[in-house]
Amino acid sequence: MKAHQQQLEHLAQFDPLTDLPNRVLLADRLQQAIAQAARHKQSLAVAYLDLDGFKQINDAKGHGIGDSFLIALSRRMNAALREADTFARVGGDEFVAVLVDLPTPNDGDPVLRRLLDAAASEIEVDGHRLQVSASIGVTIYPQDAVVADQLVRHADQAIYQAKQAGKNRYHLFDVMQDAALNAQRESLDNIRHALACGEFVLHYQPKVNMRSGAVVGAEALVRWQHPERGLLPPSAFLPVIENDPTGIDLGEWVIEAVLTQMEAWAAQGLHLPVSVNLSAHQLQHANFTERLGELLSRHPQTPPKWLELEILETSALNDLSEIANVIKDCTELGVSFALDDFGTGYSSLTYLKHLRVGMLKIDQSFVRDMMDDPEDRAIVDGVIRLSNAFHLNVIAEGVETAAHGAMLLGLGCELAQGYGVARPMPADLIPGWIHSWAPDPIWQATLAM
Repeated sequence: MKAHQQQLEHLAQFDPLTDLPNRVLLADRLQQAIAQAARHKQSLAVAYLDLDGFKQINDAKGHGIGDSFLIALSRRMNAALREADTFARVGGDEFVAVLVDLPTPNDGDPVLRRLLDAAASEIEVDGHRLQVSASIGVTIYPQDAVVADQLVRHADQAIYQAKQAGKNRYHLFDVMQDAALNAQRESLDNIRHALACGEFVLHYQPKVNMRSGAVVGAEALVRWQHPERGLLPPSAFLPVIENDPTGIDLGEWVIEAVLTQMEAWAAQGLHLPVSVNLSAHQLQHANFTERLGELLSRHPQTPPKWLELEILETSALNDLSEIANVIKDCTELGVSFALDDFGTGYSSLTYLKHLRVGMLKIDQSFVRDMMDDPEDRAIVDGVIRLSNAFHLNVIAEGVETAAHGAMLLGLGCELAQGYGVARPMPADLIPGWIHSWAPDPIWQATLAM
């Protein structure tokens, strides 16, 4: 009975084919190794090993030869480790090694190289000379300070990079990259939740004609009304969703909200065009034009010409012809386009020749510093002259003071947007602001000169 009990215990903890520790015994030994490493302030390595090419041996030679090869190879790999290390079989051709008593994280490298050499050694089985290699994913405790089963999962994840790099090698799990990916996943989940719960709001920044004093439109700027962190600017969430489908969902929400708001203003007697920023990802989405048409059709009381779509100058760098076709199709729906941050890209003249845009927006970095920097002032002057040559409207963003406006008027730019005109504000404040706004006297004096 005692012998039978021992046999049952062995079967519960060891792999029946190779007689290596199985997952159960591996988990127990790994827990003990973590505790010991913590006590002695040492490192340990968990190496997840996957054989490259074993399936072909099984398919070509049969499972009998495959099993014999696996038994012989596992013995050879186990012999490459040190006495205190653990080598376990956790799947058909998958193994896990736990390397203990490492004074520094790099002290496991010689053992890993021996393990790779052993896995790639040729073995003869029933007259067949057989050979595979191994891809190994490795993670190091305590740099990767997680529980035992997560250490094994992290090592398993790192195998993918080892295989991508050419197999027959080991790859170290990137703790910092994993933390960043987890943080990004969490941020994406939070943003999706915020969109579903209606936590995003729009603020509107007026655009004015400094010569006539008319308010010519507004730019819609999205904000996140976070329940705990307060009102968050676009920089807090847009980079996270830049290339994610959530970015397209939020972009469509913005367009829908703007059309709804213009409809509401029109009912109050305020007919105000609004511009919306588009990401390159949204603009290049396969059905963007179709979706834009559907959104416009939901708001028949809002003329499409009131909606202006702003695209960054750099967003068309990858495929100018594709962007040009999308813009052409959208303008046929009645909307207009503006080229935002003009002057910061590399193909400005090419854009002006091929893209059907009606407005250039001078980048605020040039406008902000043009008072003190002759080069920025020359760039602003050049953009204004280009707009005139191509018969385009031009607006300067980042107009922070009346003096900025006066200089722009002197250079021939009449349209302005920025803190010197008005800060972005909720939609319900726009009508009152328009009623009370008047152009700065300095601008009138500039025009009189």
